[in-house]
Amino acid sequence: MPARDRTYRTEAIVLRRKDIGEADRILTLLTPGAGKVRVIAKGIRKPRSRKAGHLELFTRTKLLVAVGHDLDIVTQAEVVEAYRPLREDLLRSATAAYMVELLDRFTPDDQENPEIYELLTHGLEWAATARDLGLAARAYELHLLSAAGFQPQLYRCVICNQALVPEDQFFSPHQGGVVCAACGAAPLDPQAESASDPHLRAGWLPLSLKALKLLRFTQSNPYPKVAALSLTAHTQAEVEAVMGRYITVLLERRLKSVEFLRLIRRPVASLAV
Repeated sequence: MPARDRTYRTEAIVLRRKDIGEADRILTLLTPGAGKVRVIAKGIRKPRSRKAGHLELFTRTKLLVAVGHDLDIVTQAEVVEAYRPLREDLLRSATAAYMVELLDRFTPDDQENPEIYELLTHGLEWAATARDLGLAARAYELHLLSAAGFQPQLYRCVICNQALVPEDQFFSPHQGGVVCAACGAAPLDPQAESASDPHLRAGWLPLSLKALKLLRFTQSNPYPKVAALSLTAHTQAEVEAVMGRYITVLLERRLKSVEFLRLIRRPVASLAV
């Protein structure tokens, strides 16, 4: 068996970091060739460390890594893209944190996925530059769900499998897609009779035709086309609620970054009024 190389080079994006000891830091990285990995950056917290500025959160960097016994060791780092606005604007930073946490929850460790790596590079660029951060987040969510195997069904009813007609309908987070108006009007399982509203009993959310069109367009088009859309705040809020509920059901938990985003968006909204 050939000996393993003692060092290797890789590009990576810094997802998380944890301080250990007096000057070291454990980094969780996303790489194009090995997926999510954990490495150690020794001495990075020392004032004169040359690596510190190249290994900030959300930074895309080129690394030289030495093979270690437990964790591999970063020996050199060079920034490819710093996404500087993510460190200068709190709302952009919070959006990037949401994108990273979402990816972290949907991807296992040590599993190669170049498509998801490329999506994150785009997502961080969108978070750093987008005029509408909500649209950027929705585009990222839908493309990540598709890449991870959880693409919602937006063209056929998840109950009767009939093609959807252009009208207001429902979205079922537990069944992973749209419920047509006809199935929405049908009697539900008697076991769900305890709730007053039949759609609430099923866990369905109302889905307007405008919101469905936005979901479909965002799922099937590149981000520059999505970014050019002009949408009402109501439609955006509806799609955000639907996607948020769907993701919560899939993960069986609520992401910490979602609440933080809401907290920092409140004063922004009040100033806009």
